Amino acid sequence: MDLSLLSALNVERAARRAAVLVTDIGSGAQRLVGEADLATDPLADLLDKQLRTGKSGTVETEGTRYFLTVQVPPPRVVVTGAVHISQAMAPMAKLLDLDVAIIDPRTAFATPERFPDVTLLPEWPDEAIKQLGLDSYTAFVALTHDPKIDDPGLEAALRSDCFYIGALGSRKTHGRRIERLTAAGFDEATLARIHAPIGLDIGAVSPSEIALAILGEIVMTLRGPRRALS
Repeated sequence: MDLSLLSALNVERAARRAAVLVTDIGSGAQRLVGEADLATDPLADLLDKQLRTGKSGTVETEGTRYFLTVQVPPPRVVVTGAVHISQAMAPMAKLLDLDVAIIDPRTAFATPERFPDVTLLPEWPDEAIKQLGLDSYTAFVALTHDPKIDDPGLEAALRSDCFYIGALGSRKTHGRRIERLTAAGFDEATLARIHAPIGLDIGAVSPSEIALAILGEIVMTLRGPRRALS
């Protein structure tokens, strides 16, 4: 690989941006397609399909074969709420190769004993999210039922490129949440990004079942076609 391509690839990796190294198998010619240029590339559909798998592979179009070397940031789930659902979610997410960060200023709940082997931030979301950053390979999940904790996180997520945003609560609770977020300046199209009620409709009841439903919806959104942000 040309050193300039390697350098550019490293820049994309450090910035948690997706990139694809396109190699013409016949000629050996290579080019790097960064996240900002994916949609306008001549191989856009093939690149998008390969990126959604998160794996490298060979493709063919118009008689030319290419090897697509896929580089994607490790997907992660940022959660507000050190609650029973997030306790169940953390080990499940690990099995799915999803990094997890739990944010909750309530130090009685946000303890290493309850959340081993995950990034734990016992702080208010405003400060914690500044440290973490939110990007297009981040899913944001609000689970506390407390607007003082969930709303600042949701506002940060809605201003970001998070690929998934979900919030726990009934339709009535979500209706009040929408009123607050509308008053905070978010329009209808932006608020439509929030999955609520959260999770796939599998009739989940227990914390573990709800965690499974949420992670299922996150994976479906991650691996399915990306929606353009308004």
